[in-house]
Amino acid sequence: MTPSYYQSLLDRISEEKKCLAILVDPDKFDTKQVVSFLKKIPSETTHLFVGGSTVLNGHAEATVKAIKKQCTIPVFLFPGDYSQITEAADALLFLSLLSGRNAEYLIGQQLRSIPRLLDTELEVISTGYILLDGGSKSAVERISGTDPISQNDLETIVHTALAGQFLGAKLVYLEAGSGARFPVRPEVISAVKEVITIPLLVGGGIRTEVQKQAAYKAGADLVVMGTVFEELLKY
Repeated sequence: MTPSYYQSLLDRISEEKKCLAILVDPDKFDTKQVVSFLKKIPSETTHLFVGGSTVLNGHAEATVKAIKKQCTIPVFLFPGDYSQITEAADALLFLSLLSGRNAEYLIGQQLRSIPRLLDTELEVISTGYILLDGGSKSAVERISGTDPISQNDLETIVHTALAGQFLGAKLVYLEAGSGARFPVRPEVISAVKEVITIPLLVGGGIRTEVQKQAAYKAGADLVVMGTVFEELLKY
C-alpha cells in the first residue's frame, strides 16, 4: 500500500513533533551539487520541497531524481508551474494562491496539471497558499502578478486562511517569499493557528535558528527554509 505522506505529517503533529522542510530550487544550483547540498542541511530535516517560480521544464525532475539517489527524506513538489510536476517525487503540494485574484494561479495552473497527474501516483495534497509582504518583491509576486497581503492586515490573513480550509485545503502555507527581508511575524502565525484546524506551514525569510524556533513557538507545524542553505553552496 502506498504510504500517505499527509497522514504521516498529521501523525507527527499529533505527537507534538515539529517538521522542517528544506526548499530546493532547481534554478539555484545544478544536480551535481545535490550531494554537497544535502550534507549541509540540518539532521532534523523531515521533508524536502522541490520547486520554484521560474524553474525551466525538466529541471525539477532532474533535481528530484538526484535527491532520491542520495537520501530517503520524502520529496514534495512545490511547483510554481504545472510543467514542474514529475512522478519521481513522493507528493505534490497542490497550491492555490488564495492571497491573489489572478485566476491562472487560483485554478488555471491546477487545470493544466490534471493530464500530468492522471498518469502519476503522486499523493496530491491540497494547499491554501497565502503570500505575505516580506519586505521585498518576491518571485511569486512577479510571476503571478498579484500583491502580497500586508502583515499588518491580520483580519484579511486570518479570513483567507479560513476560506482555504473551508474550501477543503489540507494545509495552509503562509509565505513571505524566497529571500524575504523579514519572515512571517509570530503574531501573524499565532492568529492563523488559533482559528484553523489543519496543519500550518510557514516559510520565507527564515534564516536563523532563533527565527525558526520563534515560528514554531507561535504555532507553525512545519517551517520551510531554503535561501540560507543555498548560500552555503558558495563557500
